[in-house]
Amino acid sequence: MIAIAAKEAKEHFGKLMDTVQREPVTIEKHGRPVAVVMSQTEYEQIKLERLRAKLAIGEAQLNRGESMDGREFFQEMREGKR
Repeated sequence: MIAIAAKEAKEHFGKLMDTVQREPVTIEKHGRPVAVVMSQTEYEQIKLERLRAKLAIGEAQLNRGESMDGREFFQEMREGKR
């Protein structure tokens, strides 16, 4: 993954948009990474992978007989515990 300074990202925004279609780019401020810019396609792929991982965990829990009431589950979702 390439890294560029925030100032360069600002000055060459169009080039940055072209680059992120090929690979994610780390944006640095004062030499420290502060953000990652990636294509919409790659972002959607990451979201899908995370969802599949969560579903696999849930399926494994069900297979082990670990389940909970739907209300309890949604309450934990609202509280950010899941």
